[in-house]
Amino acid sequence: MVDDERFVETDQLWRDKRGVIVRVVSYDRKERQVLFIRPNWPNDVCTVPKWLFEQNFRKYEGKGEG
Repeated sequence: MVDDERFVETDQLWRDKRGVIVRVVSYDRKERQVLFIRPNWPNDVCTVPKWLFEQNFRKYEGKGEG
């Protein structure tokens, strides 16, 4: 895999299991890590394994969801 294909850039909103909306900015194909920004968080970017992200986050559909 060419290094420039390692990261997939994106801009998506997801909701964690506590209801906090986060912005997913990238996916690391090699390490299978999701990179996201959490509001009011001291770190610039948070990372979590894809399998754990899929268990704890749901795609944010907007104000009228669920």
